[in-house]
Amino acid sequence: MKKFLKIALVSVFALLLLAACGGNDEETSGSSSGGGEKANGVIDQIKERDKIIFGVKHDTRLFGLKNPSSGEVEGFDIDLAKQLAKEILGDEKKVEFKEVTSKTRIPMLNNGEIDAVIATMTISEERKKEVDFTDVYFEAGQSLLVKKGSKITGIEDLKKGTKVLAVKGSTSAINIREKAPETEVLEFENYAEAFTALKSGKGDALTTDDAILYGMADEDPSFELVGGTFTEEPYGIAVKKGNTELVEELNKALKAVQDSGKYDEIKDKWIKEQ
Repeated sequence: MKKFLKIALVSVFALLLLAACGGNDEETSGSSSGGGEKANGVIDQIKERDKIIFGVKHDTRLFGLKNPSSGEVEGFDIDLAKQLAKEILGDEKKVEFKEVTSKTRIPMLNNGEIDAVIATMTISEERKKEVDFTDVYFEAGQSLLVKKGSKITGIEDLKKGTKVLAVKGSTSAINIREKAPETEVLEFENYAEAFTALKSGKGDALTTDDAILYGMADEDPSFELVGGTFTEEPYGIAVKKGNTELVEELNKALKAVQDSGKYDEIKDKWIKEQ
């Protein structure tokens, strides 16, 4: 009987030892896999890929506009993004641009299609809940664009019976409803559609940041900005929430571009206020 008990106890001990060893192997394997994923930060991924993918506008004259002749996207945001890529990866050509709109830029950022958004994006407390921002790279302000000779000379003229055009997903649509609650706001998918609607008489004014409106007035001199600015619109580069490493790298690159004088060159090239 004693001999039987001894054999049984040895068998049980052996089984427990095997189970424990198997559990350790599984845990070690799992933690190794997870650690491998975490080890590669977003900057490492960008350097391994050897390019940064920026989300940019294709319809915003002076900042990001696709040239129908060359097929290239051109503007202030584009040139700045190239310089940031040069600072981070050593070559301004190590960059890829994907089109975003005011409505699609945050979803595309969050699902990993792009590394960062540089697309006339205003830093706001509401947006900070969804994405992280770099330091301000451009100071703009919301204004109004009207046909020359219009009776609308400022936001105080936007009353009942007037129609203002804006773009979906923009802070401009929110602001104009707050500051001119009696006016009717019509929203469009992008700036090109909104400006076309203004030119065809579907609204009395178009509202967005003055920097963007300058581009429209430059395209068609029969339109002008009126009333000055009635908000502050600081532009920032947006990255996925929690990507602090990329924010720090972009801020360092942005400062280098500003300190070198290249930033002023780019601004003087594109931004010509009326």
